[in-house]
Amino acid sequence: MGQSVAHDGSIGCGAMRVLVTGGAGFVGSHIADRLAERGHQVRLLDLLLPAAHQRMPDYLGDHEFIPGDLRDPAVAEQALSGVEMACHQSAMVGLGVDAQDAPEYVSHNDLATAVLLAAMERCEVGRLVMASSMVVYGEGAYSCREHGAVRPGPRAEADLAAGLYEPRCPSCGAAVEPATVAEDARLDPRNTYAATKVAQEHLASAWARTGGRSVTALRYHNVYGPRMPRDTPYAGVASIFRSSLASGRSPHVFEDGGQRRDFVHVRDVAAANVLALERADPPAFRAYNIASGTPHTVGDMASALAGAFGGPAPVVTGKYRLGDVRHIVASPARATEELGFRAAVPFAEGMAEFAHAPLR
Repeated sequence: MGQSVAHDGSIGCGAMRVLVTGGAGFVGSHIADRLAERGHQVRLLDLLLPAAHQRMPDYLGDHEFIPGDLRDPAVAEQALSGVEMACHQSAMVGLGVDAQDAPEYVSHNDLATAVLLAAMERCEVGRLVMASSMVVYGEGAYSCREHGAVRPGPRAEADLAAGLYEPRCPSCGAAVEPATVAEDARLDPRNTYAATKVAQEHLASAWARTGGRSVTALRYHNVYGPRMPRDTPYAGVASIFRSSLASGRSPHVFEDGGQRRDFVHVRDVAAANVLALERADPPAFRAYNIASGTPHTVGDMASALAGAFGGPAPVVTGKYRLGDVRHIVASPARATEELGFRAAVPFAEGMAEFAHAPLR
């Protein structure tokens, strides 16, 4: 339905009516704004969870807004009434605090997705673009001199406690070099949030293959930018560092700060969603890495953010979390080739903006 959208704002398709779940949130609200700029009609659905929202956001503009719980079938049907496609962004995010979070993650992420898909079938809405995540891959891709491409298992707690952070070849134990992950890599979730994102993809894929439907799963890498929530254990590392700086505290960097990630600006993520929504004749199910294509270490990010903010400087703590992975960097080549997606916000420019952007 329609043609691709470019960063220059040119449009090649008619106006659509789109439901954005989680539309009051960090990514969802930027997608809504981008859709409206393109001339589309946008409806937002959001539960406004206290973990992410202390009050109604002031940036929702004139978008139609439905407050409600996606896990309620009646709410899902109300939200889907009269729309042509859905952009599913609502979720509990982050690594979580401990195993006690698991029921809430499964409920808000997997049950809500199942309710949405069932309602889409009843309402005859056959097009879904959904937020997935890099966490579905687990540890990133690596290369061993002797064994070639390898996927290391979870790092041992004894190694982490001893400051041995780099994964090793699962066959010979030798040092390995990080590589980029493509979408056809084996999925290997290593924490509760990651497991729920894999389940979301599988639920959506099964739904799509039962009758002329389409699902596009966008596997976001480390998204940052304005409207991120502050002072919450469920926020991403960029938000946690930014919250520390705003409170006059140094960002605390885990391990040795050498973890490699791909930091992608939220405006680029919003543009990727619009490209997927406006794409003509999408396949039944297709996943895409949404990343800048230029990796940086967590330490580099903390230093760039602190420098742009004006200090204090980051502190490398040596602490670790068992659910974390060492390096996860993806190739966005498929998204570039098939969606026309290219990240437009450079790392330094984006961090300079984010250092002074308001947090939610």
